[in-house]
Amino acid sequence: MGKLIVAAAAVLAVGLAGAAWAQKKDCSELKGEIEAKIKKNGVDKFNLDVVDANAQAEGKVVGTCDGGAKKIVYKKG
Repeated sequence: MGKLIVAAAAVLAVGLAGAAWAQKKDCSELKGEIEAKIKKNGVDKFNLDVVDANAQAEGKVVGTCDGGAKKIVYKKG
C-alpha cells in the first residue's frame, strides 16, 4: 500500500511539473508548434491569435503561454 501511495505521488508531481513547464513556454514558440500540428492534420485556412488570458476571444483556446498570462485561440477560416 505504501508503494502505491509513493507511486501515485510521483505521477502527480511529474504531471504538475509538466503542466507548469508548458505554461511557461514562450508564446511564439508554442504558437509555431500548434500551427505545425494543425497543418500536419491537413487544415490550411485558420487563425491562431495570442491574447491576454482574461480577454474575450472568439474561437477555441488551444494553449496557454507566458506563465499563464496569455492564451492561444484557434479559429477556422
